[in-house]
Amino acid sequence: MDHAMTANFNNEQFHQARLSRDPRFDGLFYVAVKTTGIYCRPICPAPAAKEKNVDYYEHAWQAQANGFRPCFRCRPDASPGSAAWRGTHSSVSRAMSLIDDGVLDEQAMPQLAERLGMSDRYLRKLFQQHIGLSPQHYAQLKRCDFAKQLVQNSQLSITDIALASGFGSVRQFNEQFKKYAGQTPSSLRKQAKQKHAENLIELPLYYRPPYNWEQFHRFLSKRYLNKLEWLDDQSYGRSFHWQGGEHSSHGKFTVYHQPEKNGFLLKLEIDQLADLRAVIANIRRLLDLDANSQLIEQQLQKACPQLTLCEGLRLPGTWDAYEAGIRAILGQQISVQAAKQHMENLLAHYGEYKNEQLYFPKPKTLAASDFDVFKMPGARKQCLKNFAHYYSQHLPSHFNTEEWLALKGIGPWTVNYAAMRGQSQPDILLDGDLGVKKGLSQHGIHIDCDAAKPWRSYLTLQLWEQLQ
Repeated sequence: MDHAMTANFNNEQFHQARLSRDPRFDGLFYVAVKTTGIYCRPICPAPAAKEKNVDYYEHAWQAQANGFRPCFRCRPDASPGSAAWRGTHSSVSRAMSLIDDGVLDEQAMPQLAERLGMSDRYLRKLFQQHIGLSPQHYAQLKRCDFAKQLVQNSQLSITDIALASGFGSVRQFNEQFKKYAGQTPSSLRKQAKQKHAENLIELPLYYRPPYNWEQFHRFLSKRYLNKLEWLDDQSYGRSFHWQGGEHSSHGKFTVYHQPEKNGFLLKLEIDQLADLRAVIANIRRLLDLDANSQLIEQQLQKACPQLTLCEGLRLPGTWDAYEAGIRAILGQQISVQAAKQHMENLLAHYGEYKNEQLYFPKPKTLAASDFDVFKMPGARKQCLKNFAHYYSQHLPSHFNTEEWLALKGIGPWTVNYAAMRGQSQPDILLDGDLGVKKGLSQHGIHIDCDAAKPWRSYLTLQLWEQLQ
């Protein structure tokens, strides 16, 4: 075995996990077969190879970097991701996350390094030290991963797929993809059995179980905003505006829960394909698909043994930090239902319509508003106005705790709520929240908050769940 996954796994445990095809291990390691040159997810339905012919890898890109090609049957490019905290230098994890979202498609390495507060040379050194690849090589593998999903699951043209995946040209795309997959995109597409509508992108989004859709649905049902979002028993969707750099996109999506497949089917429309990678990554974050629920709950149970945990609980996200901030400001010191009414009032008066679809109000629109439609203190209205003006000068995903707290009317609860839902930060304990206080007092539970790290956002949700 070239790459041990963690100190808690040994060869026999890898062996038993792959033989069991247990979906709880999906995305936590990959099985490379030396006799075929193929690597698979541990849930691959193909006949299991002999142990002497197998290598194990923690990450798909490690198998790719060692010359293995992805299995066309189990599609390891579509497996659940792994949390950024897992055993990697924090700056490298942050860089990998940004590269996964396509940052190097539009920015050069020096710009990425500057964003991370270090030199280009030092970032390259960290990558070699911690993952054994250059940032550019890692980015190329991730582009190919994403392209393979589009080749097999969409009707986009090869040219459009090259653009959406971040390649500079179709020629470069064909060359790199053949090295990655062992065949051209066109030949792989001919093997795909599925057919999809031309203007609709359909992709499977997998998670490792358990995933408590009932709790996730219940949480959203109290907060989703009519016309901007839609929700039924097995699906959720919304419109979105994405501004991640040079591009600005509008679109909408619906995800359909498929518990028998441990995932969702994503149906997506977007008007700028260059933003597709980042948008899909954001949908995965919003649904919290890459969480390892079992590991999180084991940690929480140690921190609060008296608490009966809700199994498979996930962290429901909002679209971006800007929207999360607006929701938090309008939700200060009032009930969830009252906050929902305020938000729908905001949408009705300031929302943007495009092609008969409602979109969330842009910062410049709210910055120019007086908010007379709201029955609330003038200080709250001014806070909204100041916040919107701040975001008229930043990307919607921008989040800086110190800068937010400098805005009058924004305190720790607002910042923490936005961090938890708009950024999906996993270690936010809303200890000043009324619902959390009620959850603690109702059950008389003593909780070791430090022992709950780094999963205190999930502890917050567990305490909210106790009030249902």
